Amino acid sequence: MKTRFKLSIKTIIVAVLAIAFFAGAFALVRYITVTMQAVAGIPGVSLSGDTSPTSEAPAGLPTPIPEAPDIALPPTWDGASRVTILLMGVDTELVIDPNGKVSPDRVGPARSDTMILLTIDPVSKTAGMMSVPRDLWVNIPGFNYAKINTAYYNGEAYKIPGGGPELAMRTVEQVVGVPVQYYAQVEFWAFTQLIDEIGKVNVFVEKKIIIDPMGPGADKIMLSAGPHLLGGVEALGYVRQRHTDGGDVDRSKRQQAVILAVRDKVLDPANFSTMLANAPSIYADIQTGVKTNLTFDEIMRLGMLAKDISPENIKRGVIDYTMVQLDNVVVKGENQSIFKPIPDKIRELRDEIFSSSGALSPLAAGDPLELAKQEGATIAVYNGSSVAGMAQRTADYLKSQGLNVVAVDNASYQPAATQVIDHRGRLYLVKYFKQLFNLTSGVQISNKYDAAAPADIELILADDWAYKNPMP
Repeated sequence: MKTRFKLSIKTIIVAVLAIAFFAGAFALVRYITVTMQAVAGIPGVSLSGDTSPTSEAPAGLPTPIPEAPDIALPPTWDGASRVTILLMGVDTELVIDPNGKVSPDRVGPARSDTMILLTIDPVSKTAGMMSVPRDLWVNIPGFNYAKINTAYYNGEAYKIPGGGPELAMRTVEQVVGVPVQYYAQVEFWAFTQLIDEIGKVNVFVEKKIIIDPMGPGADKIMLSAGPHLLGGVEALGYVRQRHTDGGDVDRSKRQQAVILAVRDKVLDPANFSTMLANAPSIYADIQTGVKTNLTFDEIMRLGMLAKDISPENIKRGVIDYTMVQLDNVVVKGENQSIFKPIPDKIRELRDEIFSSSGALSPLAAGDPLELAKQEGATIAVYNGSSVAGMAQRTADYLKSQGLNVVAVDNASYQPAATQVIDHRGRLYLVKYFKQLFNLTSGVQISNKYDAAAPADIELILADDWAYKNPMP
């Protein structure tokens, strides 16, 4: 517990930014189904859905036989490659009926209420968000056809390797046609608390809307068209409202707008004092309310990268009614409304969102030095070796390679091996330095966000470089 309070405010802010930008508003799409007192008392409970497979085949289709899809752990993100993340909100809250009992349709694993794919390219500092409607009728690997929101449920219910997140990733990957390496899911209670702790977010309401933050009842709120400051509960009501002319499509657009509103809030220096005061609570929310296969280091690097991506460089798209056919199927004897995808239309949206720098591949291609030069990072070189003048000689060599050295000096200590300290998420330069300096140990590369650092990257030279290097 004590480690929560030792994190610096800069670390807290970057972590909040990463979570808010990459995983934030999706937890807001869950329905509030209990009173606020009950919600406060049951964070993290994972009971929803029913105990039988939701992917029962409709009339005319064979009964599916669950099979575990092949899985592979994602490679450690090198910080420079294009990366794609599936962002999910899942309904994990208890539903209490008027008699104080758990509603029977809330027993068993959760379903994913919302799925949004996010892609980010570190070198071009661009990103894209693509919302996938939960009623999309797809072939879930090993389970035949069902609504896409049941992929998560089936992965959990049948204990597929990797669980619900893995099956959800593989399903979306198959539908959209891009590799998905990571996932992030957020508890709605954690995100609503996060919004309240960082302060209300500024959201522009496109047209008048009635929201019902607490579910059916007497707490309905009318939001007129125009700018509004929304607290956590109000933001939840805003993104969960489905009963508008545009239905789920409108809701998906509102979710994306709230994500960007949180990003703007966290990036505003005027809010740093508020986040400093609430840092322990904010960190606790992140620590307990977020589930992801990204490591903490990867989250921090994503956060540093996110702050450099301007809103105009974030492409946004929704699989809308022009990309699907509305239909009905019979599941368990009941009619269900579904969206049958039109593959060619979805591919057009995919190409627009995911090809900002050319290829759809998640891996950045090209010469490491050329990519580092495009990045334009600044470098400070310090001599920690036993050879005098090594810092200046190295700086001259790096300049001859087209890199931007802005400071040269002696180091305050002599490291056992050359070290690279990344202060501002300059990922391609780190990748190039890893190759140039033969950095083989994890302790030789560190990420320490510091806006006041003299350069983006600090390079501390040691004897391993001084006595073996390619310099003329």
